[in-house]
Amino acid sequence: MISLTQIGATALACVVLIAIPGPSVMFVVGRALTYGRRNAVLSVLGNAIGCYLAGVAVACGLGPLLERSDLLFQIIKWAGIAYLLWLGVQAFRKAGSASEASPAITGSRSGWEAVRTGIIVGVTNPKSFVLFTAVVPQFINPAAGDTTLQILLLGLIPLFIGLVTDTTWALLASRARIWLARSPRRMTTVARGGGVSILGVGVSLALSDTRP
Repeated sequence: MISLTQIGATALACVVLIAIPGPSVMFVVGRALTYGRRNAVLSVLGNAIGCYLAGVAVACGLGPLLERSDLLFQIIKWAGIAYLLWLGVQAFRKAGSASEASPAITGSRSGWEAVRTGIIVGVTNPKSFVLFTAVVPQFINPAAGDTTLQILLLGLIPLFIGLVTDTTWALLASRARIWLARSPRRMTTVARGGGVSILGVGVSLALSDTRP
């Protein structure tokens, strides 16, 4: 159905776009600094699932609709921004508990909650739709057959790349957090830094003019 040339070209384009630190990395680092390694890795998984769900929606026909309807695009964009800002504020407010060696040190949130948070962030990230409407379709070969299936298959490539790169950032940030956790004052500071990082993601998306 798809050739090795398509896979290689798509991977190269996605590596350039995904590997460079951006909003997803800031989100993951923020989760790692605030809640720890397990929460951050599960957030990475959720974020990847959310991004792929955006790809599924595009493959099933949402892409052309988003291109025609600026209102729908803005609704999705600002819903995601509002959620990120809320997450950032919550992380900042809970930073004080980290200095008391509370469950915040090891990650107090459930696994499902971390995955769910990542899914919501991924599926409402405008750049997820841009990736599947402006990048992945460039490597579709109409002569190869079903274009919807090609988008779904090629969409697995940025999914895998994102999992690898974001997990790496999550592990690095969580290791730094372990060292910082030895000092209550440093732990509070770094947890607040995690909240600020998540807030920064929301602000950066609000200021961007990304459009599919």
